[in-house]
Amino acid sequence: MNDITALVEMLGNYTSAEISSGDIKGVITKLAEKEQGSISVSVTTKNEVKILDENYDSETKYSKLVRIPKEASRMAVKRNGSFAAVVVFPGVRQVDSGRTFLNNEMIGIEMGTAISNLSKTIDIQYNVTDKNGLNATCVSWDGKGKPEKWITDGCETNEKNGSITCQCSHLTFFAILMSPVRQNISASDFRALTYITSVGCGMSLFFLAVALFMHCLIRKGKASDATKILINLFVAMFTLNLSFLVNESVANLRIFGACVAMAATMHYTMLATFTWFFMEAIHLYFNLWKLPAEIKHYLTKVYVAGWGTPAVVVTGLLASQNYGYVVIQTDNGSSSKMCWIPDAAVHQGVNIGYYAIVFLFTFAVFITTVRQIVTIKPKEEKAQNVSSIKANSLSIIGLVLLLGITWAFAFFSYGPLLVPSYYIFTILNSFQGFFLFIYYYNSRKRATGDSNAAGSSGSTATSNTVRTSPYQ
Repeated sequence: MNDITALVEMLGNYTSAEISSGDIKGVITKLAEKEQGSISVSVTTKNEVKILDENYDSETKYSKLVRIPKEASRMAVKRNGSFAAVVVFPGVRQVDSGRTFLNNEMIGIEMGTAISNLSKTIDIQYNVTDKNGLNATCVSWDGKGKPEKWITDGCETNEKNGSITCQCSHLTFFAILMSPVRQNISASDFRALTYITSVGCGMSLFFLAVALFMHCLIRKGKASDATKILINLFVAMFTLNLSFLVNESVANLRIFGACVAMAATMHYTMLATFTWFFMEAIHLYFNLWKLPAEIKHYLTKVYVAGWGTPAVVVTGLLASQNYGYVVIQTDNGSSSKMCWIPDAAVHQGVNIGYYAIVFLFTFAVFITTVRQIVTIKPKEEKAQNVSSIKANSLSIIGLVLLLGITWAFAFFSYGPLLVPSYYIFTILNSFQGFFLFIYYYNSRKRATGDSNAAGSSGSTATSNTVRTSPYQ
């Protein structure tokens, strides 16, 4: 493509010419110095590339049809571009074992200068009769990125009447990436899950805000280390719920940079939430062995680990350009777009792998703590044992929420358990902020009540029951 500029000088008085080099076929045309117009190029089934006049029959079926808008021609001339070239490159190697290019080819478009941010897109229409059950995505070559790779930035994929049209706002190499279709969810399940998530996240957002308000403005006395760690978990969950609720709105703006920022923000808050589950488990484990007092700058180290670790992961994904648009398909053909990690392998490897590490440790601490709660025999009489069992049960439920055990249902999102796990996962985790607020409020109330009782009696009550309240 870099040699095309030299070919323009060889045209002489001709305005256009065909390009051929082995299996590579294309066409080049000079741009008018005044009154530039749109350019239409057809590609036949034999890869014969021809320029069409302005009155071409749009109903004629070509293998491919490239339409370059007038805006692109004007922009090229203003930037000293003198030609437009469309070249078809066959025999392009596949991306990996699971993804290939449509017809194993790509199309290069060159106008002698950089063209980007077009308000009217360059349309590349592929007339496809059978996708062989694969999903089609328009991609463009990012030769400036490190590493160089195919990306969806600046291109929209539109399918209609058996054809696929790539609508792109810049010039480079283009292709259609064919990949296995992700298992679609039914439209009714999708609507139900969306409703549950919206309600749950909204409630969690409100009650987490109330909890933060209570802690910052109406708290009495100095907060314990456990309370400070819990409040950091609340902040992470608050920002996670907020970013999730606004994600689709940002995706629908179709501003790629904003979508990348949204995806990175939501991913960071999710990983931060996982990390603070881990911090809760570490603090609980240390308390079982009375260790925090022996660690210098204990809380500072907890803060750095809690907020710094997910930042390292997200920075790495940003540097490797792994954020973008994700389309969720339903069985009736409708879809919903969000900003996330388009590569399913990266999503699974990073997020499931990250949480798996968190889960192994938090679950081990959970089992250890529950064992102590269950095995310690209270000294109270039988009538008091009923109250003790109730308190211990609430403590165990509180532990499940504090340590994020409910997120483990993500491991069951496969096969026949797929849809049921979606519902369980969505209900437990979208409402988790609300459940944690109840735990926070009851713990705060119980701690205040215990303090008042101790002050009035002049003595301190003791109990062998393991306590998990952040205020004790």
